[in-house]
Amino acid sequence: MKILITGASSGIGEELSRRYANADNELILLARREQKLQKLQSELLPHAKSVTTIVVDVTDFALLQSKMREIQNLDMVILNAGISLGHSGNIATIEDFKRLYDVNVLSNHAILEVLLPQFKAQKSGKIVFISSLASLISMPTSKVYSSSKRALNAYAEGIRYKYKKDGIKVINILPGFIKSEMTDKNHFHMPFLLSTQEGTQRIYDAIEKEKRFYAFPLRFYLIIRLLNALPNFLSEKIINLKK
Repeated sequence: MKILITGASSGIGEELSRRYANADNELILLARREQKLQKLQSELLPHAKSVTTIVVDVTDFALLQSKMREIQNLDMVILNAGISLGHSGNIATIEDFKRLYDVNVLSNHAILEVLLPQFKAQKSGKIVFISSLASLISMPTSKVYSSSKRALNAYAEGIRYKYKKDGIKVINILPGFIKSEMTDKNHFHMPFLLSTQEGTQRIYDAIEKEKRFYAFPLRFYLIIRLLNALPNFLSEKIINLKK
């Protein structure tokens, strides 16, 4: 398979790159940090069929799309690039708000605007969205991040419905807390925190099984479902206790 992975220089993207590094796969690793990508490329080259890198900031949409047009015969794209603003009760600046949406939402469309016609023409293709359990409940300290991932869920759902008849498979994955550069910024207890390796293995397994929707850890997901099922006054009281 020829596989494109965004946000490949660290965390989930880096570990997924390692999972897919075998003699059958051609890897295209995309991130903005060139040195980290080069180091990962050197590590994976002995194991994969090929490993190429694309150094680009995903918010540079014009350059990003030009790089996408250079890719042919892609089998799968894993849309993993994402950022957070950390957890704070402060009001986000419009600049931070915009950058987060540019990375977490709009960059994915910039990529798929180019790739979807290719997938449609070849009547195949797999699109993997890395969303978050945070998309299912908006905590007071992570409202911008949660809203971006909720928007991503809606976008993924629409893409699935639109292109199912064209042989394009859409997988939406909603992890809880997984150790990474992003979660390292959190200075609070993170329930059901998974190691990078364990969390990535669950994501890899869900992709291989072609699960349309996969939220984990299960206990965390069920707690969120329960909170959402409660009357508003009660869920608000519980959530405000957690601020």
